[in-house]
Amino acid sequence: MTRPPFPTVIDSSLIAAWRSCHRKCNMDFFEHWKPRTPSVHLHAGAAYAKGMEIARTAFFLEGKSQPEAIALGGMALVQAYGDFQCPPESAKSLERTLGAFEYYFSAYPLDQDRAVPVRLPSGKAGIEFSFAEPLEVQHPETGDPLIYVGRMDMLAEFNGATFGEDDKTTSQLGASWSRQWDLRSQFTGYCWGAKRAGIPVVGFIVRGVSILKTKYETQQAITYRPQWMIDEWYEQLVTRDLPQMVQEWESGSWGAALDHACNEYGGCQFRQVCLAAPEGRVQWLETEFERRRWDPVERTETLLA
Repeated sequence: MTRPPFPTVIDSSLIAAWRSCHRKCNMDFFEHWKPRTPSVHLHAGAAYAKGMEIARTAFFLEGKSQPEAIALGGMALVQAYGDFQCPPESAKSLERTLGAFEYYFSAYPLDQDRAVPVRLPSGKAGIEFSFAEPLEVQHPETGDPLIYVGRMDMLAEFNGATFGEDDKTTSQLGASWSRQWDLRSQFTGYCWGAKRAGIPVVGFIVRGVSILKTKYETQQAITYRPQWMIDEWYEQLVTRDLPQMVQEWESGSWGAALDHACNEYGGCQFRQVCLAAPEGRVQWLETEFERRRWDPVERTETLLA
């Protein structure tokens, strides 16, 4: 049986895809099929994150003034957004994304923010903090431990404690927005990784900015991760999720959700593939998708044959 290589590193996006739909996880993270037209949400979000990184670095590390730091961050955002053509129905154009970036700092001014980057033992600030920690699960091909990796926007001191901080852009904020993070595996894994790296954190600050065509809004959520919750997350990862993932990879048979996950967040990107008969799925993939491998450690994407 010809199998795609099993990933050597595991991150929250891969695990989220696995828990949503095993077939989706295989097509996206093992076979590396990606839509030919990039998602405006992912593209705008990445540009926004780059602007945040540069602005915070300029202010907290380089000693720039707040207006200068925001200007440098804005230029980085524009460069990262590039010549991407935003779909006309989306509000996440370059102009509106840049406006959201500026709006963020009117709501959370750099010189007044209670969440400030921690100083790491290396002397660096906790901006764009990343980790890579071995798991107690062996890679099925090499026998080496699988590596769990993560990258958070900031490790911050907030109200006398250390938190992770994550910035999110969204299409809308509502009463339920802040509650969705309390059980989010992404942040539980980040807390596990930070503690393994010697920096215990008590939870996460999640700051959302909604980008609408006529206005911006923001919400801040604070979610905690007690040790029992981190232990439960890790136990499920290494005793259930990853062993089953290895089993399905070895068999070449990937279970499909065929339920709510097919229509969440505007619809799964592989929805039309699953609507095709099995013998026509490869042709659909080759027509509507291309193979691009994302490296979560280097944060780079490589076009594959």
